[in-house]
Amino acid sequence: MDTEKLIRIFDRQAADYDRRREDPKQRRWRQKLIGSAQGDVLELAVGAGANFPFYPQGVRITAADFSSAMIERAEKAAHRHCLDADFICSDIEDMSFPAQSFDTIVSTLSLCSYKDPLGMLVQMNRWCKPDGTILLMEHGLGSSFLVTTLQRALNPLLYRIYGCHHTRDIIGLVRESGMQIRRTESFSLNMVHLIWAGPQGQQL
Repeated sequence: MDTEKLIRIFDRQAADYDRRREDPKQRRWRQKLIGSAQGDVLELAVGAGANFPFYPQGVRITAADFSSAMIERAEKAAHRHCLDADFICSDIEDMSFPAQSFDTIVSTLSLCSYKDPLGMLVQMNRWCKPDGTILLMEHGLGSSFLVTTLQRALNPLLYRIYGCHHTRDIIGLVRESGMQIRRTESFSLNMVHLIWAGPQGQQL
């Protein structure tokens, strides 16, 4: 799918993303993960700002998304939560930052949509400071044979409708990127993963 079509899909979903921030399960997962953020934060695919209620005080956020409709809602959320945040509307896979720019990099439910998810993880390694933290909440293939069979069967349709792949091996991609996984928690038949990691080359 070309990028412009993908952007239109997410523009149309912006209002739904805004409402979904109240989902109790996702709120628990986000709160557990985002509380570990500190310092200068890069949040990729910020969406409608669903993570914003859970950032600790004092962080400075650079938030990016390719959907202007999402950015508009995220800006309002940042204002509500009194966050120090700057926004970039750009295709994230084309973005560039100097190496070792951020103390924390956050990505939640975004690896499903990238054309090159491994390439994005490699970039996160590059942009994160050597002693920094990478926080991921991502979904992919589950551990149940019946569920994964259904995921594979429905994936082409779901991607066309929502711009989201459901068949990616998230833990495998993170390991392949060279990130140093510190801790993981998995939910919903291992379809959803919370991952606390350090950049490639970090000594544990």
